[in-house]
Amino acid sequence: MVKLHDKQFEKFIGNDAINHAINGIAVKLNDELKDKRPVFLTVLNGAFLFSAEIIKRFNYECELSFIKVASYEGMQQGEITTVMGAEPTLKGRTVVVVEDIVDSGNTIEAIMQILDNEGAEIIKIATLCYKPSAYGKHYKLDYVGLEIDNTFIVGYGLDYKGLGRNLKDIYKHKPTKMTNIVLFGPPGAGKGTQAEVLKEKYNLVHISTGDVFRYNIKNATELGTLAKSYMDKGHLVPDEVTIKMLNAEVDKNADANGFIFDGFPRTEAQAEALSKLMDEKDSQIDAMIALEVEDEVLVQRLLERGKTSGRKDDANEDVIRNRIKVYYNETAILKDYYQKKDKYHGINGVGSINEITERLSKAIDKL
Repeated sequence: MVKLHDKQFEKFIGNDAINHAINGIAVKLNDELKDKRPVFLTVLNGAFLFSAEIIKRFNYECELSFIKVASYEGMQQGEITTVMGAEPTLKGRTVVVVEDIVDSGNTIEAIMQILDNEGAEIIKIATLCYKPSAYGKHYKLDYVGLEIDNTFIVGYGLDYKGLGRNLKDIYKHKPTKMTNIVLFGPPGAGKGTQAEVLKEKYNLVHISTGDVFRYNIKNATELGTLAKSYMDKGHLVPDEVTIKMLNAEVDKNADANGFIFDGFPRTEAQAEALSKLMDEKDSQIDAMIALEVEDEVLVQRLLERGKTSGRKDDANEDVIRNRIKVYYNETAILKDYYQKKDKYHGINGVGSINEITERLSKAIDKL
């Protein structure tokens, strides 16, 4: 297993198998092109290792040229842009396009158009790896080393955001199975206590929006300073600032088994932003879990807590009832949002800590 930036990759194809595949291609090239004096047109940057091994195994006259075609940004395929053209002239020549991997075929299509314009007489395509399930073009692949499924790979010239090209083996992306929960509960429901218990039981990272804000403001981070500038003016902190703070917390714990999000989201727009954030981490929000407790029970709990906590908002019944009302007004939208996605789980929050934990665990274990 190797880690590149924020992603984990597991060994997929060993170096012996890679060399065996290259030998197979080389045999065919020597047999079919020995009298053609081909130009091996290497597609940079990924095909440089494969190309070097192909040329070392070609036993006849040949030439080497390069073309750079940008098509990937991270793990997502972007627009095709030709960065550098080929030399020497390819007019009337036999050209072997040497690719590291062919998936959608968009890069191949762009190169074939260039070679047609250059007037190449014979065009062959050699690729180390080929994803038949993803290929959607009509161009024939003449020399294929390894057929693989449609998974993201690195190593042997292939990279993820610049890293991994020097790996001798080929590795495939291993998505991290996370359990990500949005935890809600009205004041006095015991949400904080249960968050700590669940964090330990499932080895999750508890991200409290309030704690994240306090940390960033106290340490005068760039985001904390920005957030404080809004707060000092009495304005709400924009969602994009909050989500960037959460993104930083998630990135700090890239190897986590999952996250408990506490205090965020509060609106449907925030829920969408959080969903997008987790998509970018190859994960998702699995559930909104809300502790449900009758209002009168909550009021009595908070009044009792107010006798020892010293918190003024726990000592005034009118204030308590207003806090509860605000909570339900806020969560009603989110409850509807997650119910439509079949991700809402209401949990009876009355009973001992262990009893409530057991109910929460049953819901989590089914995710």
